[in-house]
Amino acid sequence: MVHGALEIGLRHLTLYTFSTENWSRDPEEVGAILDLLHDEVADDPFRDLDVRLRWHGRAGRLPPDLVDLLQLRERTTRSRTGLTVTMCIDYGGRDEITRTAAALARRARAGHLDPDLISEEVFARHLPQPDMPDVDLLWRTGSEQRTSNFLPWHAAYAELHFTPELWPDTDRRDLWQAVTAYTGRQRRLGATPAATGPAGHAG
Repeated sequence: MVHGALEIGLRHLTLYTFSTENWSRDPEEVGAILDLLHDEVADDPFRDLDVRLRWHGRAGRLPPDLVDLLQLRERTTRSRTGLTVTMCIDYGGRDEITRTAAALARRARAGHLDPDLISEEVFARHLPQPDMPDVDLLWRTGSEQRTSNFLPWHAAYAELHFTPELWPDTDRRDLWQAVTAYTGRQRRLGATPAATGPAGHAG
C-alpha cells in the first residue's frame, strides 16, 4: 500500500491501526496485535523509502518499548519529504476532541484565551496533531459502512469509499481504484467544486 501511494504521489496516508475501543478485546488478542505492531515497526520497512513515519494517539496505555520505538522512527524519518504515513495507535476521534476541549479550557481558565473568540482555526491549533491535514478520501474496508470514530474533525468533508475486502487482502491496485473513484467526484465543500487530485490525503 505504501509503495502504491508513493507511485501515485500521495502526500499523506493515515492508517487506523489500533483504536481506543480495541482495548475491550480479549487481552491475548490485544497483546498479539501490539506485539505484531512492535515487530513491524522494529523491522523498519520504510528504511530505504522517502517515507516519514508519524504516530497519533495516546502513550499511557501502550507498552513502553513500543512507544520508544515509535518515537525513534518519528525522529529518524522527520526530514523525509515524500509520503507521510501516520499510524493511529490507541487513537479515538472523540478522545481527540475531548482532549482538545480540555486544552482550550485550561488556557481559558489561565486567562490566556477568551472563550468567545474560539474559532474553528483556534480549535484546530490545539488538536494533538495540529499540522495534520484534512482527509480528502476516507476508505473503509471489510464491508463496514461506518467511520468508527476515525478522525472526525479532519474527515468532516472527506469523500467516503467502502469496499468488501478485508484490509490484509488489499494492495496498491485497490488503493489506485479508490483514488480513481475519488478523482471522479465533485467536491463542493458546501459551495463550488474544488479541484483536487491524487496528491491529497487518504485515511
